[in-house]
Amino acid sequence: MIIYNITIKVNNAILVEWIKWQTEEHIPEIMSTQLFDKHTFFRLLEQDDTEGPTFVFQYYTPARKNYDKYIKEYAPKLREKAFKKWGGGFIAFRSLLESVQ
Repeated sequence: MIIYNITIKVNNAILVEWIKWQTEEHIPEIMSTQLFDKHTFFRLLEQDDTEGPTFVFQYYTPARKNYDKYIKEYAPKLREKAFKKWGGGFIAFRSLLESVQ
């Protein structure tokens, strides 16, 4: 199992609309690629939320080739779309995980 993990700190000024956009538009758009089998959406606890809360998204796929295809064919457009909509209202860190059990 391959997990595409995205950690995002969101500015309080855009928080409510950003969550709505994630759940109603962005996540469904990623899932519509049919390259991921499921996803999760978490809020990190025990973090300094002074500048805004931190969220974690995880997208699960059984094959690395699915992730590679997503990164090559879909991610640039979706990232650009997010930056055009939200500008500097968030900071994202991405990582790739592999299940060991």
